[in-house]
Amino acid sequence: MERDDRVRTRWDSLPPSARMYGTPADPGPRLPRNSLRRVARPLLAVLVAAGLVGVVVLAVLRLWPSGERTTPLADTLAGVRLSLPTGWRELKEAPVTGFTSFARHDDGGLVMVKPMPGPVRDPGASVKEAAERYARLLLKGDRVKVVDDRPVGRGHTRALRAQYDDVVNRPAYLRVTLVTHGGGAALVVGLLQPEETAARKALDEVMASAL
Repeated sequence: MERDDRVRTRWDSLPPSARMYGTPADPGPRLPRNSLRRVARPLLAVLVAAGLVGVVVLAVLRLWPSGERTTPLADTLAGVRLSLPTGWRELKEAPVTGFTSFARHDDGGLVMVKPMPGPVRDPGASVKEAAERYARLLLKGDRVKVVDDRPVGRGHTRALRAQYDDVVNRPAYLRVTLVTHGGGAALVVGLLQPEETAARKALDEVMASAL
């Protein structure tokens, strides 16, 4: 009984965690404080260096050019300046007479610029007339639908989509934008065939850079 009392006394003296999980094992000899400092200092230096490298890498990624470059196309006669992103190039030969500047993309996009004679009193009416004229000359679609018509910052824009009954010609897209500046104005005409969402968005962005 005396041995059982000693065992019970030791059991009662244990904390609840030791009763539930057992008596903790001896963690072994501890490192002296000087040893801990000798280990901690190099480790801290490594962590600081890694943090500095991360900051430098992040700064370089933010400042490094993304690869998307724009080339200006300036038409002094029309008083318009376009920004051509990667994939667009200025044409030196005129594909359509009457225009003074041209840019093309390999996906079938074409942008043309020409000056407008005299002041424009009604940009909306002028754009509507020009869009109908170039739709007949360039689109020649069996069905032509207006998909956008609105005033913009310095003028008016109108977009048409043409569809064809034959199986050869895919849908085409035409946008006409009139840009006013001072006492003059310029007409920017964009043509795309085949008409696709990404190519249409790229064409619209090039034309919007003139506003």
